[in-house]
Amino acid sequence: MTRMQQAGTILRYTEVASPIGPLVLAATSQGLCNLVFGTFEHHQERLQEWADRWFGRHEWQEDTAHLVLIAEQLEQYFRGDRTSFDGEFDLQGTDFQKRVWTALLAIPYGETASYKHIAEAIGSPKAVRAVGGANNKNPIPVIIPCHRIIGASGELVGYGGGLDIKIHLLDLERPLTATTI
Repeated sequence: MTRMQQAGTILRYTEVASPIGPLVLAATSQGLCNLVFGTFEHHQERLQEWADRWFGRHEWQEDTAHLVLIAEQLEQYFRGDRTSFDGEFDLQGTDFQKRVWTALLAIPYGETASYKHIAEAIGSPKAVRAVGGANNKNPIPVIIPCHRIIGASGELVGYGGGLDIKIHLLDLERPLTATTI
């Protein structure tokens, strides 16, 4: 057993302030793996369950320095100075979920798409409901822009952070362009 296996995965996290409330950012040595709306204390149990499922042995360490670049990019995004994010991800999910999350990254800033569009984009046109389920499990909302998903007829559909946050994010992006793909 290697030293890393004995120790488990180190999950570094920090909390950042944003116009939509506090956010918890979490990363492994491989990249950003989670973003939660709220505080670490408030979501600690949920984060623990998530980490138990995907990492097994792990340790949480508060580490603002490790996450400073993504925190700065989020600050730029909320100011309207950034339209996409740079950096590595360590996505934990099924292969299908990862395909959906990758397709979400292709939705340009200021545009929206439907579950049907994403299902077609990943080559599973009949998997519209499954796409909705994967969208709901997106571990890195805002950065993987699941807020850009709307209903087929253009209506707003649910959002893990709440519809008020979804509206805020869409409004933030709207001044640049407002088209549906």
